[in-house]
Amino acid sequence: MRGLRAFAVVLTLVLTTFVAAEPSIPAVAGPTDPEPASLVTLTVPDRAAMDRLVASGADLTERVRPQPDGSIQVDAVVTPSQLASMGSLGATLATGTPAPAQSRKKPPATRDQIVVERAVWFESRDGYFLSVEASSNAGEAATLSVTWKGKRGATGQAEMVAYVDAGAYLGHQLSTPVPVDSEPQWVTITSAGGGKAEARVKEWPDGERPDRTGRGYQKDFITQYMPPAQLNERIKALHRRYPKLTDIIELPNLTNGYRRNAQALIGTPPAAAVVVTSNAYGSEGGNDLAVELVDPGASGSALRVTVDGKLVTVSLATDGSGAVTSTAAQVAAAVNATQGIAVKATTYRTDAGAGVMAPAPLIQLSDFLNAPADVPRAPAQVLALRIGKHRDGSRTGVLAYAQEHAREWVTPLVTIEAAERLLRNQDRDSATGKLLERTDIFIVPTVNPDGANYSFYDFNSQRKNMTNHCPAQQSDPALRNQWGVDVNRNYAVGSYSDGYVGGSGNCQSGTYSGPAEHSEPESRNVIWLAQTFRNIKFAMNVHSYGGYFMWPPGAYKAEGREALPRPTADQEAYFLRAARTIEEAIAAERGTVTWPQQTGPVTDVLYSAAGNSADELWYDFGIYGWDFEVGGDLWNPETRRWEGVGFQPPFAEGHGEAMEYAAGLISLISVAADYRER
Repeated sequence: MRGLRAFAVVLTLVLTTFVAAEPSIPAVAGPTDPEPASLVTLTVPDRAAMDRLVASGADLTERVRPQPDGSIQVDAVVTPSQLASMGSLGATLATGTPAPAQSRKKPPATRDQIVVERAVWFESRDGYFLSVEASSNAGEAATLSVTWKGKRGATGQAEMVAYVDAGAYLGHQLSTPVPVDSEPQWVTITSAGGGKAEARVKEWPDGERPDRTGRGYQKDFITQYMPPAQLNERIKALHRRYPKLTDIIELPNLTNGYRRNAQALIGTPPAAAVVVTSNAYGSEGGNDLAVELVDPGASGSALRVTVDGKLVTVSLATDGSGAVTSTAAQVAAAVNATQGIAVKATTYRTDAGAGVMAPAPLIQLSDFLNAPADVPRAPAQVLALRIGKHRDGSRTGVLAYAQEHAREWVTPLVTIEAAERLLRNQDRDSATGKLLERTDIFIVPTVNPDGANYSFYDFNSQRKNMTNHCPAQQSDPALRNQWGVDVNRNYAVGSYSDGYVGGSGNCQSGTYSGPAEHSEPESRNVIWLAQTFRNIKFAMNVHSYGGYFMWPPGAYKAEGREALPRPTADQEAYFLRAARTIEEAIAAERGTVTWPQQTGPVTDVLYSAAGNSADELWYDFGIYGWDFEVGGDLWNPETRRWEGVGFQPPFAEGHGEAMEYAAGLISLISVAADYRER
């Protein structure tokens, strides 16, 4: 039995308190300003509602939490209009307090059989907690509760929730780990149907302890969130300092770059508006262009377009009385018919453009990009830092890559901190020296630098890259925060185009998979590393947030919930054993424990993610591919609830996450150092 899970939703909404920064949007919204987006919590009553939410293109995070009343909460990034449209899907504002558990189906007529799949306790910096998973042969209809006993007579009771994903019952578990006064020793699961089971409670994660480091061991090299240029400079600086232990690898596929065509919206949407877009990128001359619509001041004038240097002038047609008659559709057609013009024009979105255009003063085109001038407006070179004493393919390779999703600012810091620790301690700490002797490490701090720059300087909630595959009718300036491809849905195994769930063909969706598998240079770069360096046997894809530790399979087809093939029993045992060892290292840093119900295959503990990178690395290359979701929930002792941290928590929290998951990444490298081909 594994955890949840439901992949799609309808909703109740709670604004989360962990949005670190507001998107870069003017205080007074205009027709070219995107709507501001917020990080909210959605409550989902059932699978059908969830499916409708996903189909709507909702940008879901990886933080999924079941509730005692049988509903599910998931965080999402949404705009006000998206929230309003979700009302038709059944959305209501959440009260913030879930309803108590209750049986949603008639209990079985005969006594059901209960199996305790896992009962564990853990101690974190917030105290002791209990996690229990069980299954009933009555399936979803069963109503289960757990009672525990601990030292010195401590006891307690909690309701369990059923997990049903794509129509498949995956078992029952506590909605979140529950606080306990001390180490619980025994649990008893009872069912409203008469079933009962007992089990001894074990410690979690209880993996191999991290190697002891020497007194002079150095760490804590991260002082701030870093945009791509600073990340690249850090790994270049490490290479300059340790030239005998490192190489800089320039990945072959240049990204689109932090650049866009310049645009202007002229007129009054929807019927009397025209979108003008430069042929060149804004940084390559598009931002220098301007457009004006003028009244010729005479009756019976024809529609005419002229170009004077950087200025496009549209002289509108008039009738016999001198009234302007040119519609938006006519203006767009006239602009596009002008030879040698540096722009193209469309009507507003799907509107036919039958409205009559009014004269408009000169409007300067803009690419609406706000990064300082020292952020290059050109295709970006993605860099990897290779670390090891034997970088010749003779040692077990480990690939660590981060920021496939642009808004995940903590994730590159994990890789930088790990690189710093490895290099600065290799000659003073024997355990670290062993790692550089036995492994060949490849670190890519930012897979998606264009999207990362856009997240830092323009729209902090940006998930995707900056390649716009939307047609012209979906490319007016107010939609610019919805363009791009989800890099972690653009891979070629278990993909959306192959019928797997969790990607989208909608270019405005948060999980848009792109026009084809590997259409994006970002995904091709990751696969190039696997193809080129065949000694890579382990990979860690660093994401945020939610506190998960996952591995393949990561996708299934909706019909029959047909998942990608599961690893063999031995392989799955190896995934889990290594995960528990790595989670020990994470917990040792500051007491953060990855929940047991969030440790396992992606399809079991989260949802289906069609076309993700770990699946392709595992199924096509035999690479043990894991996913971190850094940023586990924080326990609030006042509300006695777990609370999410968000993509860009205050840096004190982001720093803590980077420290602990860097320790986890180094533990993965230690696992690789002991690896032997089977």
